[in-house]
Amino acid sequence: MVVAGAVAYRYLPISALPSFNTPIINVSADLPGASPETMASSVATPLEKQFSTIPGLAVISSSSFQGTTDMTLEFDPSRNIDAAAVDVQAALLRAQRSLPPELTQPPAYRKVNPADAPILLLAITSPSMSLPDLDDYAENLISPSLSTLDGVAQVTIFGQKKYAVRIDADPIKLAARALTLDDLPKP
Repeated sequence: MVVAGAVAYRYLPISALPSFNTPIINVSADLPGASPETMASSVATPLEKQFSTIPGLAVISSSSFQGTTDMTLEFDPSRNIDAAAVDVQAALLRAQRSLPPELTQPPAYRKVNPADAPILLLAITSPSMSLPDLDDYAENLISPSLSTLDGVAQVTIFGQKKYAVRIDADPIKLAARALTLDDLPKP
């Protein structure tokens, strides 16, 4: 038995960490130009209220930045990730009524593996292209090309330069000219 154990020991697989997939879903919402405080109060809070009703949800964590909120939903290990994704989608639909109308795109969700980490960070600059043109190049040419490669799970673009037009109208001056907000030209 001892000799057989010693021989078999050489053929045991070695793993630094056990293979364990915690069911985790990442939710992100974007509102260009909004402050982190606005994102936390008007986007993250209504979403958290809806997510807290999902059965089997163990941890909700959120981070709000300039114009974006990222939320991580960690479920009990016994929870099926596909069933949890359906519940998250339903909660996002319920929360839609309480989100700001300026939210041009509904919040997006994706299933993630917490053991995955980015293995390639690519920075692009150009002395001849403007930042919006460079952003367009990265979003429409580089990102789709990288997404089609085998083994690529996600491509994320950071530091985008997008235009956001905000009009601050003075209601007293509008009333003096017999105008309403609807009479102002649309950008």
